[in-house]
Amino acid sequence: MKTVRAVVSLLLAGLVFWALDNRHGTFPALGRLLDPFTGFWQNGSRVDRIPRKLVIPGLRDEVRVVWDDRRVPHIFAGSDHDLYLAQGWVAASLRLWQMEFQALYTAGRISEVVGPLAVPQDIFNRRFGLAWAAENSLRTMREDPRTREALEAFTAGVNAYIRCLGRRRLPVEYKILDHRPEPWTDLKCALLLKAMSYTLASGNRDAAMTAARDALGEATVDRLFPFFPPLVEPVIPPGTAFEFEGPASPAGGSEAGGTGGTDGEPPASGLPKPPDLLSSGFLRGPGVGSNNWAVAGKRTRGGFPILCNDMHLELALPAIWYEVQLAAPGVNVRGVAFPSVPQVVAGYNENVAWGFTNGGSDVLDWYTVTFKDDTRAEYLYGGQWRKTTAREERIAVRGGRTVVDRVVHTHHGPVVRWADEPPFPDMDVPAGAALRWAAHDPSNEIASIYALNRARSYEDCVEALGMWDCPGQNIVFAGRDGTIAIRHNGKFPLRRKGQGRYVLDGSDPADDWQGWVPYEHVPAVKDPDRGFVSSANQLYAGPEYPYYLGWDYAPFERGARINEILAKARDVTPEDMVRMHTDVLDIRARAVLPRLLELLEGKAAGGAEEKCFEELQAWNFEARAASMAPTVFRELWAELDRATWSDEKKGDMGRMPRPASEILVDLVLNDPGSEFFDDRSTPEREALAEIAERAWRTAVGNLEKSWGPPGPSWKWGKVKGTRLGHLARIPGFGLEGLEVDGAGHVINAVERAWAPSWRMVVALGPEVRAWGSYPGGQSGHPGSRFYDSFVDGWAAGRPAEIVFLKSADEPHPALAGRTVMRGAR
Repeated sequence: MKTVRAVVSLLLAGLVFWALDNRHGTFPALGRLLDPFTGFWQNGSRVDRIPRKLVIPGLRDEVRVVWDDRRVPHIFAGSDHDLYLAQGWVAASLRLWQMEFQALYTAGRISEVVGPLAVPQDIFNRRFGLAWAAENSLRTMREDPRTREALEAFTAGVNAYIRCLGRRRLPVEYKILDHRPEPWTDLKCALLLKAMSYTLASGNRDAAMTAARDALGEATVDRLFPFFPPLVEPVIPPGTAFEFEGPASPAGGSEAGGTGGTDGEPPASGLPKPPDLLSSGFLRGPGVGSNNWAVAGKRTRGGFPILCNDMHLELALPAIWYEVQLAAPGVNVRGVAFPSVPQVVAGYNENVAWGFTNGGSDVLDWYTVTFKDDTRAEYLYGGQWRKTTAREERIAVRGGRTVVDRVVHTHHGPVVRWADEPPFPDMDVPAGAALRWAAHDPSNEIASIYALNRARSYEDCVEALGMWDCPGQNIVFAGRDGTIAIRHNGKFPLRRKGQGRYVLDGSDPADDWQGWVPYEHVPAVKDPDRGFVSSANQLYAGPEYPYYLGWDYAPFERGARINEILAKARDVTPEDMVRMHTDVLDIRARAVLPRLLELLEGKAAGGAEEKCFEELQAWNFEARAASMAPTVFRELWAELDRATWSDEKKGDMGRMPRPASEILVDLVLNDPGSEFFDDRSTPEREALAEIAERAWRTAVGNLEKSWGPPGPSWKWGKVKGTRLGHLARIPGFGLEGLEVDGAGHVINAVERAWAPSWRMVVALGPEVRAWGSYPGGQSGHPGSRFYDSFVDGWAAGRPAEIVFLKSADEPHPALAGRTVMRGAR
């Protein structure tokens, strides 16, 4: 009996050890995770220690890293090679897990980490061609000796850091997800750039618009989605003279029809939905946008330009950006960088400053494909059969069998979804259509950033931006010499007006892109008379610009409010611009709410409606977290929008594409009897008054159902519930329920999961000064006190003054430590 007990005890002990030492589904190996010597216990505040000396193989000379008290590295090197090698090591020491997770996600390899639930996401990323695009661009980057050196050195620095890691020092996410970092490659740097292109340059409503045109007619679609919408103030000021002519109109093609599709919320998918842990930090969504502006010295107190930028992206921890200063012969630049890429992306040096907003111009089209037979080996083009090519994608799956997917390409690009497959959840992909996307083409944005970091004048910046292809951006510039400028910059297809608004005919050569808009013809303005430039993702230029670049841009509100403030601004200081970043005046509400309240006067029924009416009457139109009125207006506007447009759809067209807000604002103010206000499901003819009353009652009822009777739970900050989710959605590693001022269509564009990801104010002059903040912290280690240390200042609109050193020996009261790096002997 004792023997039996002993055997059973040994078996049970062995089973326990086996269970603790192995992963079970998505559940980590608890034994390894809890190991006191190598488990998560080792990921506490010790990661914040600043090493005094480091030996890093590959360095040719000494590199000095000065750390300030916000954990920002200021890297001083004697050559580009050593500068970027040191940057790679520093970036990895701060953000290694984030870097690899984003690279694997973009490449369609995240199933290797989290298992079968991620397979649909990996299939989509492979079909969309993100890794293929990165491979195409990497070949171009390697051909340029400057970018090849930067990428190779950066990669060597990342790998030097990886090699020095034992299990004890692995970032905690590796321990929880039970995987280890693989060697870094320059391809992963290119993947990050394609992730940004996907976020910023893949938005499209081609399928939904085709369905709308087929159901409603093109004349109605043109009324609801005009090429030059009301209320919108273009990026390039009206009246700007363009000293060139556009091309002769390309031959007309024949946009395809009958693709179906939806718009608005993503369609439901029959594929398994990817788990919520799959956030790359670079997802597409309604919050993608940004603001930037520059004020000329004639409007500032100091007599020199001031440049401002805030880039709106998905909120996440670790943060998308980290701050860094890079100095070597020929360069001394400060700003923010992506952890996975060398150089500074947005920032300034002693002579110039620059910043970005998304351009939004259309660089993606879908083409219907007629295959010869079920083998899909040939397709019709120009009256002849052409051969397709195919790319075999092998998706390794943790805990499952490898998935093999054959991606078929025409000369346009990959076919992303077949007719017998369910829709993807994140994009309305027309079945059987090939994708033409500018980001698939070879490009070298790294070379552009390299040159921007070293620019000394506007002319230098123009030359640098000639190498920037995709994603198209509104790039604002200010120089110490007094110049201000903005460029709607990128590589844009040459197309006839409206081409690509609908799904195109892949067999008709006339529907192909007919070349590219010449770089010297992209929309731009330098030193305008009004004394400022600005952008907020709106339409690039008015009808005087001779090229067609797209039609689907951000609504009018942010751009109009920025211009309203700047047009009145005099004697501007950096402090004024810091406050402007957090401006929350809702000009949409200011425009329409008086009219709506007039229509609703005396019609409030019951205590809740009366309370809501009183709140709106007393509102100053500011989207403050502590106010109830923004909550009521948001719901009222959503219901008015739904009631106006949802009944316009016909037949099986799917969800009605939503016109931009300025269309409904214009109808409310100028055409209250419009046929679009008529509810087509009733025999009566409704106008704005009837629809507004219905929207009002529904909106108040919705809020009562969701939040109870009017009270503190209706405050805008609580209802919005801004959150910074961890990239892997690990509980406790994110921040939930932040009550922050702002809304998506005001300057301080803070929503639930999208917000300004980096705010920057740069005052040019004899001595450049700058202020900045972002929602996160320098460290990607959850146990670090620098993991989310910037969040409170960011939420309150209190940026830090940025430390910018001229040398590694310069004294500064904000310095916290120094690291001397030397190569191995």
